[in-house]
Amino acid sequence: MVAALLAVTGIAFYLVGALTVSMVGSTMMSSRTNSQIETLNALASVLGEKSNVVSADEFYRQVIEAARRNGGRLLVVDMNGKVTVDSYNERNGERLTEAEIYRVIADTESQAYGFYRETEGAETIWRGHYASALLDADGHKTGALVLVTSIQPLIDALGMLRNRMLMIFGIALLMVAAAITMVTRLMTRPIRELSEGIRSMGEGDFTKKVRVKGHDELAQLAAAFNQMEDQVRSLDETRNQFVSNASHELKTPLTTMKILIESILYGGDMDRETRDEFLGDINREIDRLTGVVTDLLTLAHIDSRKLTLKREELYFGDIVRESAERLMPMAGKHEQNLTVRIDDECEMIADESKLEQVCYNLISNAIKYTKNGGEIDVHLVSSGRDAVLTVRDNGIGIPEEDIEHIFDRFYRVDKARARTDGEGGTGLGLSIVKQIVRLHAGTVTVSSVVGNGTTFTVMLPLMNASEGGV
Repeated sequence: MVAALLAVTGIAFYLVGALTVSMVGSTMMSSRTNSQIETLNALASVLGEKSNVVSADEFYRQVIEAARRNGGRLLVVDMNGKVTVDSYNERNGERLTEAEIYRVIADTESQAYGFYRETEGAETIWRGHYASALLDADGHKTGALVLVTSIQPLIDALGMLRNRMLMIFGIALLMVAAAITMVTRLMTRPIRELSEGIRSMGEGDFTKKVRVKGHDELAQLAAAFNQMEDQVRSLDETRNQFVSNASHELKTPLTTMKILIESILYGGDMDRETRDEFLGDINREIDRLTGVVTDLLTLAHIDSRKLTLKREELYFGDIVRESAERLMPMAGKHEQNLTVRIDDECEMIADESKLEQVCYNLISNAIKYTKNGGEIDVHLVSSGRDAVLTVRDNGIGIPEEDIEHIFDRFYRVDKARARTDGEGGTGLGLSIVKQIVRLHAGTVTVSSVVGNGTTFTVMLPLMNASEGGV
């Protein structure tokens, strides 16, 4: 690209130089011709009058003097084109053949001029500039006066001017080439760095940053790339962590079941009560494994955007009641007081099964992380164009530094929220809640104080606000 630009610039410089030399040469030649014609007309007027009143010797002397003053060669020819006087005294008696002379003698033109050159080998030599004017003595044509001047110095001067201009343009082209190269390198450096960053990112290296300088489009592109690289690195880290966590969640129940089954197979004589206990543990681990797989499939469908909502008109209040009733035995097992308050039925268009999953996960999560004898309050109310569901418990709460990660997949605050009975979830429930609420164009937030409990708040658009929604 740079080479092509320099080639175009060089051609443009050459054309400008050639055109300039041509214009200057044309102007100088035209000025010289006009000056020579004026001089010749003046000489022809003077010498024409004197040709009949002075002697031949005196006339010859005046021709020689006029030629000397004007820096050229004067020839006087008769009406037949024969030289009668030559200031160089070389062509006397010779008949000239230049067409300009005969046009003047024939009275077709009062003056005429022409240029003559010869070629010697490969070199062209300009022999002269011929200007002819009519000689008139007392109203009678006596011949023509011819002024011959050399134009080779003018040609040489134009050639020198051309060479100097080419040299100047050559230097200018080199400077332009240096400037273009420098500017091109400065302009393409971010592109090269961006290309290198893309290559590195394609190879799995997310540490290479592109320098951002200025506020132009390239700087904006570099900033966008750096941001994208951060996001890709974060996604890569999340993916690796997800795979690690998923593997752990799947491996743990499998390992437990293998140990229990081997105990049954190789434990020798085992009483029925112990065997039934082991089988019960295996059954619970299978349920746990099924839950993990189900939640993983749910998140996979959400991530791939293959999860479609079966929207229908429903009352959110009915879903909240049914979910709470299903979990009453679990709360009763821990002697917890689970209260449900439905202030508004909250009619909306939504996916019933998905909202059931939201309510079940939030309430069961509160039960699992509230101590025996604790309080759990579920409250549904309409606020403006939204239905607002709050699930509040008086459990041990969530540390402030963990709140921003609470909806991350497989994230657990085990160090601060010991489970009351060892019953653990998959670590995916809250992440699924957030995704389902988002698909319904809603929001879910959490607030918590360590030692004083946690409150989850879900806001979903009511029917008149959600029509035509996601």
